[in-house]
Amino acid sequence: MRSRRHARGQARYWGALTALVAVTLGGSAAGAEKFSVLYSFKGPPDGQLPDAALIDLGGTLYGTTEEGGAHGYGTVFSLTPAGAETVLYSFKGGADGVSPNPGLINVGGVLYGTTYGGGLNNCGTVFTVTPAGAENVLYAFNCSQDGEGPQAGLIDVGGTLYGTNSDGGTGNSGTVFKVTNAGKETVLHAFGTGVDGIYPEAGLINVGGTLYGTTVEGGANNLGTVFQISPAGAEKVLYSFQAAPDANSPVAPLLNVGGTLYGTAAGYGNSFQKRANNYGAVFAITLQGQETVLYSFKGPPDGMFPEAGLITVKGNLYGTTAGGGEGKNCGNLYCGTIFKLTPAGVETILHSFSPNDGSPNANLLKLGNLLYGTASEFDAKNNGNVFTVEYH
Repeated sequence: MRSRRHARGQARYWGALTALVAVTLGGSAAGAEKFSVLYSFKGPPDGQLPDAALIDLGGTLYGTTEEGGAHGYGTVFSLTPAGAETVLYSFKGGADGVSPNPGLINVGGVLYGTTYGGGLNNCGTVFTVTPAGAENVLYAFNCSQDGEGPQAGLIDVGGTLYGTNSDGGTGNSGTVFKVTNAGKETVLHAFGTGVDGIYPEAGLINVGGTLYGTTVEGGANNLGTVFQISPAGAEKVLYSFQAAPDANSPVAPLLNVGGTLYGTAAGYGNSFQKRANNYGAVFAITLQGQETVLYSFKGPPDGMFPEAGLITVKGNLYGTTAGGGEGKNCGNLYCGTIFKLTPAGVETILHSFSPNDGSPNANLLKLGNLLYGTASEFDAKNNGNVFTVEYH
């Protein structure tokens, strides 16, 4: 099994190098938007290292931590808008799953998610948990047969769940799968030819009955792909990323806005050494496969390495970067940013993270007049937190 957060590990490695040198200014100065830490995780028996987006269910936030809990293998938690946190379930590290680093979805009042490891075959699971904390493993993956190491959440299409495994399968390069609410799993596509993409670390989106996703590597240039796949399993590469100045190495889910797909590409990959100042990008791609780079990150004090997807608010795109910004000393790295991007590609940094408030890796959630997110590592107690930021 590839190491958990494989892509994030590469970003941290390259960030350690780039943080040691002076880089070009990028984007506009940080805005005056108010940033607050809503809750700081305490570590076992509380959660530790929230690495996924939050969801809102009836005014309460729900999320996961990939470590911590009573047994050290991660948690599902709830959090009120006032900052009162409850650990709903602590993973035990065996058949019930290990490291639920992706986010959750709500299907009929029940939360569904995936774990990177654990299960009967230690290849990861699909699980359910009720708001009262009752957990059940819906399906346990079987590595080389149907995939392993899901690093992304699920989507619900007509009562069937769809997702990706970052590794395993018959091609040993990841899979797209579906699973019913009764636990019957089917592999729709096993990556492995290379040309069709390898290592899908992001989740899927549904656009008009066709599913779209990304792979970190593979494609015509081995720099990642955007692919489409039918619910019956017919897969097609929509776009193969190219060397800089193109985007490359996407690890986050896409966003559909009026038939155009928007995404982030972390900007590191097999050929990083040959592509100086490649700190990641925001891109757009039509359903016909025409791709445009909207914005290229420039490194501190601008962001770098966007590992999270985007959301849209009032016609603008909002997201986070795992590195860059103005906050130094996050394990010899810059700590990351929250940014806004107009449709014309004008970027504004809303917040630069510091060692006191962590480093973000997940999608934001709009709730009222605030954006909610999670920051993993490097905060004041190195356990991660949930934060809010105002937007305009």
